[in-house]
Amino acid sequence: MDERTLREHRAQTFRRRARIQLVFVLLAAAFCAITVLNVNIGSVPIPVTEIAKIIFTKSGDPTQLNIIWKIRLPRILMAAVLGGALSVSGFLLQTFFSNPIAGPFVLGISSGAKMTVALTMIFFLEKLGSVSGLALILAAFAGSLLSVGFILILSRRLKHMAVLLVAGIMIGYICSAVTDFVITFARESDIVNLHGWSQGSFSGMTWQNVGAASAMVAVGVLAVFGMAKPIGAYQLGEGYARSMGVNIKVFRTALIVLSSLLSACVTAFAGPISFVGIAVPHLTKRFLNTAKPIVVIPATFLSGAVFCMLCDLIARTAFAPTELNISTVTSVFGAPVVIAMMLKRQKGRAA
Repeated sequence: MDERTLREHRAQTFRRRARIQLVFVLLAAAFCAITVLNVNIGSVPIPVTEIAKIIFTKSGDPTQLNIIWKIRLPRILMAAVLGGALSVSGFLLQTFFSNPIAGPFVLGISSGAKMTVALTMIFFLEKLGSVSGLALILAAFAGSLLSVGFILILSRRLKHMAVLLVAGIMIGYICSAVTDFVITFARESDIVNLHGWSQGSFSGMTWQNVGAASAMVAVGVLAVFGMAKPIGAYQLGEGYARSMGVNIKVFRTALIVLSSLLSACVTAFAGPISFVGIAVPHLTKRFLNTAKPIVVIPATFLSGAVFCMLCDLIARTAFAPTELNISTVTSVFGAPVVIAMMLKRQKGRAA
């Protein structure tokens, strides 16, 4: 390698690293700004100076203190944790199927989790009057794996990805139909709890919810980050991954289990949330201009957190005091991204 080529290589490496660092700085700044806005804006506006005082010293006006610590902070943190989890889940599914349009919502995984959680909620509420967060997570995980199992069975027969995606959508419709049927015959007191959850919402989150969700998501995301090298090898093809010593069967199973765990955690606490798992990983890779998992995984988590926090802020304040479902807002921003991805893929094939 001559001196000129070496200089060009160094300059290119510097630009790539600078771009990645800039993206992370912008995401961190956006995270901080949206957090402050979420705490500040609401039916009871709270000045920024009071926010800092209440958060760091836990002193101040009792009403504002309760609003921040019991309502707004748990909700903000859950939007961040679950938004990040859903985005990483989408990244794993896109890696597994080698298709940027694959995601928990499109493939019917979220609907499967929604169905089993609805059944679990109705059963526990009728028998015990309450249901634990762990029971909801386990139920959602079982529903996610059930949907994924059907998708994997179909993938052996349906080689064309577009047909497989349609099959996933049909599975989602079937699961949603079962959920609606169950809700129809549930008690009115149970329906009140189920209705808001089934549409997707971060409302009513508690610190207990935050702790349970954060623990599950942390385990899942750390496991995914630990698989960064095998994921990078798999992105270059199964043959290359095998030559690098990756056990493909174990690796693919781990991808599915971790993706199901993360999407199940989201559905258990916030209900089904659309398009986040598709749009966020795609946009993150576009901004970073790289597909390296060791960079994309943390950036995708942070992007998903920022995206869901922003969407929740809009859902909560756009038509206050009426609150929109979170999926309504994520669909408005996420659906155009998915359409653009499909048009770009079609254009690339035509060329």
